[in-house]
Amino acid sequence: MRDARENQLDALRAIAVSFVLYAHFYAAQGSNWGHFGVRLFFILSGFLITRLLLDARDTARFRPATALKAFYARRALRIFPLYFAVIGFVWLVDLEQARGSLAWHALYLSNFWFAQRDAWEPWVLSHTWSLSIEEQFYLVWPLVVLFAPRRSILAICVGVIALSLAYRFYWPFTATPSLARDLLPPASMDALGSGALLAAYRSENQGWPRWARLTWMPAAGAFLFLQWFAPSPATPTQEWARWIALEILPLLPLAMLVGNCSTGLAGWAGRLAELPPLTALGRISYGVYLLHPIALSLAVKAQFWIPLNVSSQGAGRLLVAGSATLVAASLSWLFFEKRLNALKRRFPYVDAGGRRTTWPAGDRLSARPDQPEALPASEIR
Repeated sequence: MRDARENQLDALRAIAVSFVLYAHFYAAQGSNWGHFGVRLFFILSGFLITRLLLDARDTARFRPATALKAFYARRALRIFPLYFAVIGFVWLVDLEQARGSLAWHALYLSNFWFAQRDAWEPWVLSHTWSLSIEEQFYLVWPLVVLFAPRRSILAICVGVIALSLAYRFYWPFTATPSLARDLLPPASMDALGSGALLAAYRSENQGWPRWARLTWMPAAGAFLFLQWFAPSPATPTQEWARWIALEILPLLPLAMLVGNCSTGLAGWAGRLAELPPLTALGRISYGVYLLHPIALSLAVKAQFWIPLNVSSQGAGRLLVAGSATLVAASLSWLFFEKRLNALKRRFPYVDAGGRRTTWPAGDRLSARPDQPEALPASEIR
């Protein structure tokens, strides 16, 4: 039986992927809401994998090799099958002439491919940049959590966030912005590190520190003001300042939202977060993430037979491509992903007889990020 915490975390996945669909199917080009959804996905991922690894580490029969094997086996079962099915389909039909870059995407180097080209080409695979960052994070972070001194995990998380923030403040000195600013791994370590810090902190403390309770609401308000009401920056310096603020300000509010849902929101907020449509969308969010550009590409190619306008951002695209994405992702979950997901039970984090001492909630590592901005309309048509 799924509990409130699992359902509420699925609701956050649903919210995050909804921002992505809104940005890529409906909003005007340049909308930042898709990137906001990515940041939420990253915080979820950092929190969940760190929580699970700390859970394993705090058991009576913890063995690093067993936990590491379980982590990578479970991640492979969850991520690889659908991902490589999508890569295979794109190769088979050469969708949007993407064959030339498939080796990069197959090796989870999509972020480096787009960064070195400084262009979203091929756009149909541009969303894989975030999966690449997560895979690069997965290669290193389990080793840190499982082998570093337990008392040092909090400090390491803070250090990761600090280095990422330093990277952000370095970019204004590089003159012209480029995709590398957002796609190289350090650009996302603040969000992944914030999720990890939340897990490490919550493994030792129940409440929120006073500074967090006092600052999360002003940070959220400032972020929303910059998103909705602030005038367009008049100078490059103002543009840099706005970009840095929009990246940093949501971190604390989103981390607190994840933390509160992980323990179960009460009252009307909890009931809202457990609505069946939200939790259902959250469960298939990985499929939605992977399949939505494929559905969009095919819808645009079929524009002649579709009475609504799917060739540009707007309601027609959202309705047609969004519906096709949801149907495809639902079928993928029911007949493909769910069955493979069940195999994860064969890879326990601790040896038989080990007893978990913390974090009783189940393995919920299905958070998926997506691409940061709307796909350029000129590349979609």
